[in-house]
Amino acid sequence: MDNIWTMVITLLGGLAFFLFGMHVMSSGLERLAGGRLEQVLKKMTSNTFKSFLLGLGITAAIQSSSAVTVMLVGLVNSGLMEIGQTIGVIMGSNIGTTVTAWILSLSEINSENPVINLLNPSNLSPIIALIGILLIMFSRKSRKKDAGSICIGFAVLMAGMNMMGDAVAPLADSPAFVSLMTAFRNPLLGVLAGAVFTAIIQSSSASVGILQALSLTGSVTYGTAIPIIMGQNIGTCVTALISSIGVNKNARKVSVIHISFNLIGTMLFLCVIYGVNLLNPLQFLGNTIGPFEIAVSHSIFNIVTTAVLFPFTRQLEKIANFVIRTESGSKKSSKAPVFLDERLLNTPSFAASECNNLTVKMARTAQDNILLALRMLQNYDKKQVEKVLKTENDLDTYEDRLGSFLVKLSGKELSDSDSRTTSKLLHCIGDLERIGDHAVNLVKSADEIHEKGISFSSEARKELTTLTKALEEILALTTEAFETDSVETAKKVEPLEQAIDFITSEIKSRHVRRLQNGECTIETGFILSDLLNNYERVSDHCSNIAVAIIELDHQSFGTHAYLNSIKSNENREFCRDYEYYVEKYALR
Repeated sequence: MDNIWTMVITLLGGLAFFLFGMHVMSSGLERLAGGRLEQVLKKMTSNTFKSFLLGLGITAAIQSSSAVTVMLVGLVNSGLMEIGQTIGVIMGSNIGTTVTAWILSLSEINSENPVINLLNPSNLSPIIALIGILLIMFSRKSRKKDAGSICIGFAVLMAGMNMMGDAVAPLADSPAFVSLMTAFRNPLLGVLAGAVFTAIIQSSSASVGILQALSLTGSVTYGTAIPIIMGQNIGTCVTALISSIGVNKNARKVSVIHISFNLIGTMLFLCVIYGVNLLNPLQFLGNTIGPFEIAVSHSIFNIVTTAVLFPFTRQLEKIANFVIRTESGSKKSSKAPVFLDERLLNTPSFAASECNNLTVKMARTAQDNILLALRMLQNYDKKQVEKVLKTENDLDTYEDRLGSFLVKLSGKELSDSDSRTTSKLLHCIGDLERIGDHAVNLVKSADEIHEKGISFSSEARKELTTLTKALEEILALTTEAFETDSVETAKKVEPLEQAIDFITSEIKSRHVRRLQNGECTIETGFILSDLLNNYERVSDHCSNIAVAIIELDHQSFGTHAYLNSIKSNENREFCRDYEYYVEKYALR
């Protein structure tokens, strides 16, 4: 009895080490991949083959098909991806997750040649662990530290694998264990066992690893292992099922497609293999299987299933639509998706990039809203005014939800690059929202001008036209700098902002002279003053955004210190650009 308890405790401890090592390794891989994860997914089209390659590549990179599936659920729930685009990714992720089994299969390497023997992960993992510790302790760059985490994760994973192998080694001489393995030759029982165990630990990689450890006892046959492998693929779908709780119907369809894909593949394999076995007994099913053969079987199952079902992606989507029926009136609700699903926080680097994309969209929206409001000063249109007000509400939503999401994201383990991006976005979303506020102020002035029939003098109109062109340029520069993350473009914003300050001051002085000469009224003066203040404040917010981009490049946010340095007479680039803009938008 004591021996049994010792074996169970060692097995559970090994499983814990394995799962923890897998988590550390996949987290490090994801951080090392950084924004490239998002860049890869961004290239996704309706082309299923491209989606398949992307799913394979991403899963191979972060070594977690569950993480990819949860990501897909979050993307669909947020309205950022269509159901049809996820099918190829799911197929690719099933193949990508087999990499771990191949790495573990190297444990069978046993050669007299020390170089070849070093390829055995058991022999190599201590060296990798030492490299990982050195990288973490002595490297300053986060990318090297992430590489060190990957090394440590791999070493811990292999330590867990070795513990599980040692724990089950005595089972080779146990009649009860041999009898249990014989029982699992019943394919349906084997599929059920593989599915249930994988669903419990929520990791097909760990489940396959345990099967590989058990195979070292010499008591596991092909007839036992193949159904269990099929069941493991079904069991891993439980993560998608859990993640689909509380999401919209379209997002739930992702988990249905994942389950359908693996169920259909399992049924086809069972029918073919055991159908042929009935007609002509397959001798190999009784042969013992090792870690390498398990890795091969795992890959063959996923590759063949993908090859068979690849032409039937539309049918898989129809199955999902049949299981999760969408009501006829649900199209309207789909236009208002969840803004950013919190499931995306499971892959922080992707979440950071997606936040950046949405903030770029917010910047474009703010720019377009200001331009529309400026047009209302010349050609008043009540419907367009209502559009400006509605867009401002959208910008408020952007700031509120993006801000909340970014705060949660900042608490995750981020690479230096993603951390700086998150900081930049938190600095900028407030300024973008304030730009939208000034669009509302501008249309209020347009309302007043329209209702009271006020008109400016010809000189004032010319001056406002010149200032408007300067404002349009600073908005364009700021949006371009933010979207492309261009420091060179951002450096042109502050000189233009200073030029706009100079121009507004000059317009105010000219207005005072016209007022003294009786050419303008006090009423028009109030409206002009409001307009100039809003113009100036918009350019100030553009300056804040540009400074954030520049300081991000310098890895700090010393806004005041930066502004003081560039405004000094010693900064020739600033002085040159400032003089250029003052001349370009000179009041004639």
